Amino acid sequence: MLFCPGAATSRRLGFGADVVDALGVRLISLDRPGLGASDPAPGRTLPGWAADVAEFAALARAGRPAVVGFSQGGPFALACAAAGAVSAAAIVSGTDELARPEVSARLEPQLRWLVSSAADDPDEAEAYFAQLDAEKLLHMVVSLSGPADRAVYEDPAFAGPFRRALAEGFAQGPAGYARDTLLSMSPWPFDPAAIEVPVEFWYGGQDTSPVHSPDFGEALAARVPHAHRHLLAQTGGALLWTHAERILTSLLRLTGALPPADA
Repeated sequence: MLFCPGAATSRRLGFGADVVDALGVRLISLDRPGLGASDPAPGRTLPGWAADVAEFAALARAGRPAVVGFSQGGPFALACAAAGAVSAAAIVSGTDELARPEVSARLEPQLRWLVSSAADDPDEAEAYFAQLDAEKLLHMVVSLSGPADRAVYEDPAFAGPFRRALAEGFAQGPAGYARDTLLSMSPWPFDPAAIEVPVEFWYGGQDTSPVHSPDFGEALAARVPHAHRHLLAQTGGALLWTHAERILTSLLRLTGALPPADA
């Protein structure tokens, strides 16, 4: 399986370390261009990322792996699914297509303004996003989190690795994060309705982040054929770390690596 991490976090912030061996999963996390150890690629696109993933999988002789996309990594994972570069996808607390009118109309005013700015003047918006650094982004993530997620982000066992992953994500400067954010706030250059591989969407009902999905992925999942949405009412947006085994097991069943639950 491949992992597309969330905003500005390097490949070192994985998940499910306590269950991947037992499940027989080799989880490979990839730095997007400009983040962590990955060279910058100014002007890159979501389809360009899907091409990178397909080339990596071919070089690694990984066939068509499954992919997990968390938060801002969600659109990048969906781009891979749309390109047929992966066999299945799990989108966890994924960023919706914020520029879609039906979605943007439901966003908080400040976020709606940012999405509009990304459409009106992409260069200026990208420069605006580049004002953030690791500490500012960490503060923003925690401050926008509800109690369920704050308990995860402030847990010492998670907080240290999370802080290090953000520091690595910004090690080359803010350009990588800024480009990712511009792409996630712009209209997607692929049609979710054309995705042919199975996709699962996972959302926590206690997720208070305004940048994930105003309806917890309901409309987005409806746009994707062969999609199934899981809404865990008592869980926050950090469910990738609180429910890793359940997410991975379900994705393995999608790929046929495990038999269906009712088999």
